[in-house]
Amino acid sequence: MVNDPPDTPPRRTLRPTRRGRLVLLIGIGIVLVVAAAVLVPLLTRGPKVERARPLVIPEGWRASQVYAAVDKTLAVASGTTEKAADAADLPLPAEAKGNPEGYLFPATYPVTSDSTPQGLLRYMVDTAVKRFGADHITAGARRNGVSVYQTVTIASIVQAEADTEGDMGKVARVIYNRVDRGMPLQMDSTLNYALNRSTLVTTTGDTKIDSPYNSYERKGLPPTPIGNPGEQAMTAAITPTPGPWLYFVTVAPGDTRFTGSYAEQQRNVEEFNRNRRSASGG
Repeated sequence: MVNDPPDTPPRRTLRPTRRGRLVLLIGIGIVLVVAAAVLVPLLTRGPKVERARPLVIPEGWRASQVYAAVDKTLAVASGTTEKAADAADLPLPAEAKGNPEGYLFPATYPVTSDSTPQGLLRYMVDTAVKRFGADHITAGARRNGVSVYQTVTIASIVQAEADTEGDMGKVARVIYNRVDRGMPLQMDSTLNYALNRSTLVTTTGDTKIDSPYNSYERKGLPPTPIGNPGEQAMTAAITPTPGPWLYFVTVAPGDTRFTGSYAEQQRNVEEFNRNRRSASGG
């Protein structure tokens, strides 16, 4: 409710004469006619509002996939967005050293004729910086003894390795347990990133490649995220499930086995290989 100030003078009621009422009615009629005359061309000649197109960035996509999707959506030459990333002045953390991998936040972004590669990349990074800078993320990183950037790296591995959302917390725990024990991560997803591929088959030769992303040969986390994680993977990275696990393998869809025993892991791997041979008819 709005009250008049105490000093407001009493209101007067205006009562127009008969002549005044006649003039008022005529005036209203003229205003309505003029308004109608103005409204018609506004309705018929007004500018059309452009409908934005959606650009969907799925969870786990690598920067290279995001660049290709932006190129295609904006109908620009292949490689345009990747080149734009270097000149986009992205608000990345210092640890990223200008590499936006991990900070191209998975979401649906509106695209119009005014959209540019630089603008879309800034939108994605701004979103990631805001989400990853939340208090619960920074507190979780401190609790785990890692930086927020390292947390994003862990989440990117979780995103790539976990078969289901329910497995994410356990995968994150395996990463922390192995790092804490000074063990190499031995994650196939990091090799896939180094080789720019996605496969479930890793050869002995693959594990010998000379790359900072070869987590079979090198201990600790890879130098950057290996993809762009979503909210669930970040939650797993800051709140890993308690457990003694050091190994895991998905022997069949929806059936990931976690263990702290190397001998048990070998048996699980054998089951995985049998299932793969059976599926391929070998």
